[in-house]
Amino acid sequence: MTQDEERFHVRLRVADDVVEVRAAGEIDIATVGAFRAALWAAPARPLLRLDLSGVRLLSAAGVRALVAAHLRVRARGGELVVVDPDPVVARVLRVGGLHRVIAVRHGDVPVATGSRPLAACA
Repeated sequence: MTQDEERFHVRLRVADDVVEVRAAGEIDIATVGAFRAALWAAPARPLLRLDLSGVRLLSAAGVRALVAAHLRVRARGGELVVVDPDPVVARVLRVGGLHRVIAVRHGDVPVATGSRPLAACA
């Protein structure tokens, strides 16, 4: 296991109408590639639920990847929702004004039952 894999990992779950991306660790210049790859690997669904409860650092590189994913999902007619961000990450989203552009919710967006794991990226 490399140092980057220890610092960050992400899991995808796919359901009929929802893709859940659950990230954990630090999203910075060293790990943003894995974060971006997971977001791009998510199949088109009406809702991309991005759980950031396990992310303790979101750098500018991570913010750029998040904005790009939001624009990509919106262009496909979907919605990206950030769920349960760590307080530090929530502050980054507020300070950058992203909470006005990207929906940020606290645990109220359930993933449809019957979802199945799609892949794990490290």
